[in-house]
Amino acid sequence: MAQDSAPPSARADIWQTPSGRGAASGYMSGFGNSFETEALAGALPIGRNSPQKCKFGLYAEQLSGSPFTMPRVHNERSWLYRIRPSVAHSGKFEKAEMGFWRTAPLVELDMPIAQLRWSPLKYPSRPLSFIESMHTMTTCGDAATQAGMAAHIYLATRSMKNEVFWNADGELLILPQEGRIRFVTEFGIIDAEPGELVVIPRGVKFRAELTDGKARGYVCENYGGAFTLPDRGPIGANCLANSRDFLTPVAHYEDTDTPSELFVKWCGTMWKTTIGWSPLDVVAWHGNYAPYKYDMRRYSPVGAIGFDHPDPSIFSVLSAPSETPGANNVDFVIFPERWMVAEDTFRPPWYHRNIMSEFMGLIYGQYDAKPHGFSPGGASLHNCMLPHGPDTEAFEHASNVELKPMKLENTLAFMFETRFPQRVTRFAAESDQLQTGYWDCWRGLDRKFNPNA
Repeated sequence: MAQDSAPPSARADIWQTPSGRGAASGYMSGFGNSFETEALAGALPIGRNSPQKCKFGLYAEQLSGSPFTMPRVHNERSWLYRIRPSVAHSGKFEKAEMGFWRTAPLVELDMPIAQLRWSPLKYPSRPLSFIESMHTMTTCGDAATQAGMAAHIYLATRSMKNEVFWNADGELLILPQEGRIRFVTEFGIIDAEPGELVVIPRGVKFRAELTDGKARGYVCENYGGAFTLPDRGPIGANCLANSRDFLTPVAHYEDTDTPSELFVKWCGTMWKTTIGWSPLDVVAWHGNYAPYKYDMRRYSPVGAIGFDHPDPSIFSVLSAPSETPGANNVDFVIFPERWMVAEDTFRPPWYHRNIMSEFMGLIYGQYDAKPHGFSPGGASLHNCMLPHGPDTEAFEHASNVELKPMKLENTLAFMFETRFPQRVTRFAAESDQLQTGYWDCWRGLDRKFNPNA
């Protein structure tokens, strides 16, 4: 894989331009903004959404990500001005293979409850596109009722060519872990590398192209309300993920009569049809419902500067709300580079049991609570109320190390946390990469109690 030798977190270029590696002109800055952009001057109507005749013979079309009657602050929609409307993309759909992609509700097998961990999944020997290579690890909730999520790992070995996909079941939060990837969407082009995240909203059409020949990464398929920035509460107006660092692409369109295969995931099934052109033909658009990316290396962490270990919610990047405030459908949390300075404190994550369920992955580096066995590209699942925390080695080290200021460097782990128990798929349960006896990492936590100490 072609990749810079410097670790992603050490690259100076993430501070040079708004788009990191890409040209600044390719993106617009801000989270949840109402943007307007045109790839052809004059294509965007001024002062109205649906003129009697759009310029250049374009069609006006609205894409709604929320019900029409949602409060204005939560209403999500964009107006697209395209060469052909989406209704022209319809045809005779036929069932397509799902591979290892699964959707909730799903109970493929009854697996004994346990803490679970997987080594990095291996690339397939045959060419698979981004959507063909999706391997579902866990599901929860019910996609049809727009609640819950699924955690996937993709192992792509070929670019999509004359193929376009959209997902009616949920929005996709994509985390490249190995290999750069380009998403050519209806709204524009997004280039992403390990250390960045990409969110593609429900219903948005896109094609995934591999920059380095192969790519591996994680996906959260969020069936519920769209991801948004969490409230900061007493933290105030700054830090965590800052709105200005989220980037939405400028308009880009394809005007080609080359036939395209159109794939649609709808209620847990995959369908496909063939149309005679590229459906990525949006010449101009305006609105607040669009794909975006964010460089997680720009996350500004906060933490304890006195003593004790705050809850991991201080590392929240995005949250998908539910009808119960605070009990989110999904929270996306990262554990980035940061200083550890708390005095008289056990600094790694403490031992705990949680009503929320946690699916974790590692983009690069080493996770401080698990020095061994949790590798970049791997994953773990600590389900509802199952205890977890640092392994024996991490406990002994943290209990006895000199508590001087220390910086965790070149590390980026993440967590998909949900209020629903996560069901393990048959693929994940039977995978050769499932680590048998993962719980042995805690067996050395011996009795230390001494009432006479």
